[in-house]
Amino acid sequence: MSKLYQGIVGACDKLVPGSLRPLWEHPAGPKTIFFWAPAFKWGLVIGGLGDINRPADKLSIPQTTSLAITGLIWSRYSLVIIPKNYSLFAVNMFVAAINAYQLGRAFKYRQSLEKK
Repeated sequence: MSKLYQGIVGACDKLVPGSLRPLWEHPAGPKTIFFWAPAFKWGLVIGGLGDINRPADKLSIPQTTSLAITGLIWSRYSLVIIPKNYSLFAVNMFVAAINAYQLGRAFKYRQSLEKK
């Protein structure tokens, strides 16, 4: 751990109320990468939600496929690691679900083109 990060955690450590101590001290809590990686991965979910209104012809099938599969793989992984990381599970399930929906939209659009 870097000295800067240790300093920040040490300063925040004094401010955490007793009721939040179990979360703060958890092996997958805010003191670890196990907390921050899923927190920042919510950006993929927000991006996927932003693409809901994007025209289906502009969706990339390879990209949405890889994101959906990656979401499923990491969801499984988050439940077999120790400690189990439920925040990583949740974010990856959302990534998988949003991209599966987008993939469905893209396929439906491509099928409508083939019928014409």
